Amino acid sequence: MLTLERFSFGVGDRFAHQAKAQLQAFQKLAAEGIVVAPVWNKSNREHTFVGSEPQNVLDAAKAAISAKGWEHGWHVDADHIRLETVERFIACSDFFTLDVADSIGQPTPLADVQAFINRHPELIGTLTIAGLSEPFTTTREEVEQVASKYFLAVQEAGNIYRHISARKGEANFIAEVSMDETDAPQTPPELLIILAALADEKVRVQTIAPKFTGRFNKGVDYVGDLSQFEREFNDDLAVIAHAIEQYGLPANLKLSVHSGSDKFSLYPIIHRALARTGAGLHLKTAGTTWLEELVGLSEAGGEGLVLTKEIYAYALAHVDELCAPYASVIDIERSKLPSAETVNTWSGPQLANAIRHIPGHPEFNPHVRQLLHVSFKLAAKAGARYLDLLKSNEEIVAKQVTENIFERHMRPLFIG
Repeated sequence: MLTLERFSFGVGDRFAHQAKAQLQAFQKLAAEGIVVAPVWNKSNREHTFVGSEPQNVLDAAKAAISAKGWEHGWHVDADHIRLETVERFIACSDFFTLDVADSIGQPTPLADVQAFINRHPELIGTLTIAGLSEPFTTTREEVEQVASKYFLAVQEAGNIYRHISARKGEANFIAEVSMDETDAPQTPPELLIILAALADEKVRVQTIAPKFTGRFNKGVDYVGDLSQFEREFNDDLAVIAHAIEQYGLPANLKLSVHSGSDKFSLYPIIHRALARTGAGLHLKTAGTTWLEELVGLSEAGGEGLVLTKEIYAYALAHVDELCAPYASVIDIERSKLPSAETVNTWSGPQLANAIRHIPGHPEFNPHVRQLLHVSFKLAAKAGARYLDLLKSNEEIVAKQVTENIFERHMRPLFIG
């Protein structure tokens, strides 16, 4: 079986120009003695918005690996894939994020649920799991309720998994199951029931993305109760370790933190948990590389600054349209968005400081950052004008990309 490394780090590259700069961050971390596998991820929605193809991601990754001489593992993730969208990714991906959130809560035949419970009497009663904050007790009715909620989602994961397996061979890809885009976080009993059901479906899942308490907004820090997150994260690690032993799931099964980019307040918690348990981690950094491109173009001045201001002005005028697909993962206060006229008076460093995520910086504006985060299709509309500016300002843009990933993400996560 193709095995995902203990630590893996998902990097988005909307326009396939920053793979070398991204990889440079992994090399800096490796020089510190910590090897983390880069996973270039891009969803079908992002390809549709930008007009790119999955092959573009693989080509950019291969070129970076060759140019930088990376000698460790790396992967290409078909991100948030469903059965109707997976086919275009089969040939050029070895990592598939199976997104089954839409099937959560859909009606499930009672006979299927009863059969599942009959197969798993160990899920009923009081269960003490090593590392869990406290034992939990579940009745047959409670297991039935949870199984009914998640059963079709797990079956959907099985259908997608078997489709990929038939096309690529089961030994030739890594499967992640994503259940984070739902209303409520999964409790430890729910996660255990989900993992038991995935084992029944013979899904060789290597990473699972549950929903945690709190807000995981795109490109900005976590909003929520840190002590509660720490308890949930550690409980999930304990449940996963138990499920591996109980159900024969892959030994490297680990947690995936989606929209994990810029969750600076969570990184010390995650670092402590990984050090304590020896567990692995997959973290997705969403579209922060695209934002670092804008930071670099702003710093560069000239036409780069002009286009960045134009993108902001258009985004401000079309804020509802741009934000609608991401409504559940952004919190933008319209009153905190400066007018286009105001932004037009800013220097390059001023605009860069507004976008660059340095908490506490007097010029940082998380509302501007979130709006630009979801506005990448505007750069795609600019076409060659935008891509040519990335090329002509490659050095300053690459510096922002590498520093962002290494200093603000990797160092606190993996070095501490």
